Amino acid sequence: MGGSLRIDIPEGEDAIPYVWGEMVPEIGTAASNFSLAVYAHTTLGLREFEAARLRVAQINGCAFCLDWRTERDGRKVEEEFADAVTQWRTTDAFDDRTRLAAEYAERYALDHLGLDDAFWARMTAHYSQAEIVELSMSIGSWLAFGRLNHVLGLDTVCVLPRS
Repeated sequence: MGGSLRIDIPEGEDAIPYVWGEMVPEIGTAASNFSLAVYAHTTLGLREFEAARLRVAQINGCAFCLDWRTERDGRKVEEEFADAVTQWRTTDAFDDRTRLAAEYAERYALDHLGLDDAFWARMTAHYSQAEIVELSMSIGSWLAFGRLNHVLGLDTVCVLPRS
């Protein structure tokens, strides 16, 4: 499932700031700002946000992302939430919006060409157009950057500041 770093990090450097900030500063800084904006400016509820984020983390296999729990106003999802995300089709722990967020994240990551009219009818019944765009951008961020960190082996050495 990953493991070792695929790129060299100089002695004494923190892997994430070095790779994202120093190796490719023009791209890395922009990517970092986008990644952080997803958390700082979301309008989505914590449960649907985390359902989508965790489903992408499960698909990507990003160790750090799997361990991370988004905190909002001192609240995090319950400990069993990640297991419910894995069982999004059948869990009774989710409302319709949370279940759809997990489904959308999975299908976006694994079967984006299969997002049919029936799916979109369900999405638009529960999410506004702006929320769909926000969720799509968030999933895209997690898919790209979580996968990047896992592929390069950064996810096992990643330590982000917790505010």
